[in-house]
Amino acid sequence: MRLELLKGLNAEREARRAVVSVTELASGEQRLVREAEIRLDPLADAIEKAIRSGKSGMADSGEGEAFINVYLPPAKLLVIGAVHISQALVPIARAAGYDIEIIDPRTAFATPERFPGVTLHAEWPDVVLGARPLDPYTALAVITHDPKIDDGPLIEALRTGCFYIGALGSRKTHGRRVERLREAGIAESAIERIDAPIGADIGAATPGEIAVAIMASVIEAFRKRKMFADRRGEEAAA
Repeated sequence: MRLELLKGLNAEREARRAVVSVTELASGEQRLVREAEIRLDPLADAIEKAIRSGKSGMADSGEGEAFINVYLPPAKLLVIGAVHISQALVPIARAAGYDIEIIDPRTAFATPERFPGVTLHAEWPDVVLGARPLDPYTALAVITHDPKIDDGPLIEALRTGCFYIGALGSRKTHGRRVERLREAGIAESAIERIDAPIGADIGAATPGEIAVAIMASVIEAFRKRKMFADRRGEEAAA
């Protein structure tokens, strides 16, 4: 790979953005295609399919074969709330291949003893997200039941275009949440992206079952995720 392409590839990976390299087999020519630019490429459909699946492979441009090499950021699950559900989520997320981080300013909950080996932030979410911003390859699950802790990350996730955004609570609780988000200026189309009550509808009742339901919804959202404008947060910011 030419040096300028390698630099471009590394820059996209550092920024946690999807990118592919396309190698035309007949000529050996290579190009980088960034996720936001895919629709401009002659192999747009094949590249979109490759990014959605995360699998590299061959494609036919009509003028010869090309190899599409996919580089996706590792999918991450960010949990707001160091509660029993979070403890159950850790091994499930790891088994599914997801990085997991937990934020909770309540130091009695966010302790290394309760979450050994987990990236844990016993700080307010706005402080953590200021240093470690959300991105479209992050799933957000807010599960503290405390609007002072949950609402800020929800708003940021909607503006960023996280591929999954879920919130714990009953429909009545979510109704109050929706009103607060409207008052904060969040568009109705963005608010509708929130999965609430959180997780797949499997009748989950225990923390472990709820964790399974959350992870099922996260995986479904990632594999069926919308592309391009919505993934860059443009619709969420409208």
